[in-house]
Amino acid sequence: MKIVVIGGTGFIGTKIVSKLRETEHEIVVASPSLGVNTISGEGLVEILSGADIVIDVTNSPSYEDNVVLDFFETSTRNILAAGKVANVKHHLHLSIVGTERLLQSAYFRGKMAQEELIKNSSIPYTIVRTTQFFDFILVLTDLFTDGDTVRLPDSYNQAISSEDAAAGIADFALSTPVNGIVNLTGPDRMKFADFVNAYLESKNDKRTVEAADKNLYFGAKLGEFSLVPKAEEILHTAPTRFKDWLNEN
Repeated sequence: MKIVVIGGTGFIGTKIVSKLRETEHEIVVASPSLGVNTISGEGLVEILSGADIVIDVTNSPSYEDNVVLDFFETSTRNILAAGKVANVKHHLHLSIVGTERLLQSAYFRGKMAQEELIKNSSIPYTIVRTTQFFDFILVLTDLFTDGDTVRLPDSYNQAISSEDAAAGIADFALSTPVNGIVNLTGPDRMKFADFVNAYLESKNDKRTVEAADKNLYFGAKLGEFSLVPKAEEILHTAPTRFKDWLNEN
């Protein structure tokens, strides 16, 4: 089969490509740097010609309200249109656990718009929602730092290793489309602050952590369980624990 990974030169895309190249399938990487632009549509029809599976892990280059929604909607429409021309058999899209609970944020409104476009298309699909990657927890630690304090929402997280996420996405792509949403998480459900404190302690970093409801998450106010799957949602749990990942990294 021909599998096209759109956004395959990015952080998670390169890991997915690496996992897929362990199979016998034809793996094709698409990105603007390789002449495929999902906003203008340049190169999309050509690269999807003959494709059986499309994996979309593109991301907006900006989090600004007036940019992010337009990016997600335009990019997804163009990929779906090109996929329909190519008679793609499976469209897999990477999204985020809790998207529908975070619509105060323009970024998550954009992700929800993507999901709706995919659901309403005629192409068989799987939407894989993951929790935050362990690596992203480290980025957020710096992003949410104010002086010597890391100011976080007082919410639970169930972060996942990016390697585990890539392996799961590759497996779902090679499986029958579910025509719905699956959730992929790590094994440890902990408060956001506990993840960050564990990281800071591993680095002997003296910053303190403030967990409070007033602290926003990309413009959205979080509930206690906004970032973790609901009990009734389809859930797949990856094996790597955060403490083990920290020790290895």
